[in-house]
Amino acid sequence: MMPLILLPGMMCDARLFAPQIAVFSAERAVHVAPLIGSSIPEIAEEILANAPPKFALAGLSMGGIVAMEILRQAPARVDRIALLDTNPLAEHPDVAARREPQIAKVQAGDLQSVMRDEMKPHYLTEGPNRQAILDLCMDMAETLGADAFVAQSRALQSRPDQVETLKSSNIPTLILCGRDDALCPIARHQLMYDLMPHATFRIIEGAGHLPTLEQPNETTAHLRRWLEAT
Repeated sequence: MMPLILLPGMMCDARLFAPQIAVFSAERAVHVAPLIGSSIPEIAEEILANAPPKFALAGLSMGGIVAMEILRQAPARVDRIALLDTNPLAEHPDVAARREPQIAKVQAGDLQSVMRDEMKPHYLTEGPNRQAILDLCMDMAETLGADAFVAQSRALQSRPDQVETLKSSNIPTLILCGRDDALCPIARHQLMYDLMPHATFRIIEGAGHLPTLEQPNETTAHLRRWLEAT
């Protein structure tokens, strides 16, 4: 079976994909790559240096941004790609500017309040597991720490536009997002689908930015269909 590489979102680790790992690791090698580097191209290069020769690639949010850069750098090595709750465009200058006070607060030792007050409220829709998932997000962020926050923020600020990368790809592709994603709204995913009309586009009801945890069964089912597509 084709190995599967999963790329988590900003300040997340393998626990973001725990439900999917539990299913897919029984049938194939599953790798979760950390997002280490000071730019999106550098992060992609690091992942490629340690990746199997060919693989299926799925990324959520920042992980999707890195996945698109991996596709740009090494298209022949990517057997198929799944882009979840992500954005193919370069960062808007206003968004890049808003990261500066967050970076300053985190460098001053206030990672917890930045995550609690400025980032986590935008992640999830309402649901019975919302608080447990928010708590997990906080734990993942604190585990990764302030240096990772700063490096990942800088990488996102300078990220390249990937419109041409997507337009030139014709591998099996899944574009998926939560209906209530406030960070990467449906319009961004519609844009990706317009660039990749061969792709499958799915919207997950009852989910915001983290459908892998908010609606794990439905998300896993769509990923399985993508993995099995010919």
